[in-house]
Amino acid sequence: MHAGHLPVRPQWTNCACGHPWPCMTARTGLPHEYRALPSLLRVGRAASVQFAALILLRVIRVYDWMTYDGWIWLDGYEINSAGEAMARRSIFVQVRGLRQIAPQSNARASGRSVR
Repeated sequence: MHAGHLPVRPQWTNCACGHPWPCMTARTGLPHEYRALPSLLRVGRAASVQFAALILLRVIRVYDWMTYDGWIWLDGYEINSAGEAMARRSIFVQVRGLRQIAPQSNARASGRSVR
């Protein structure tokens, strides 16, 4: 290969300040931005290819770990159809692929009565 014809690595820089992404301002803001995620999510292939079968996840923590834009680490419990926690999971997913469980379904899946 000729000198000068080498690929350039992608630059993950913040548009606002020019520092590497995520800068300290973004790192402190990301957990607050994603804290509004609903507590019960349907996670499937749209969130990550590892989820060939849909799972329900009760979110207990949103991590502020450095990731790619639009991706996030979540910690929670996989919930079965009876609303019981089956396993604790930490998952790396695309936020736009997560689906919120409707409030009425949320109450049923958590084992609480719906009135």
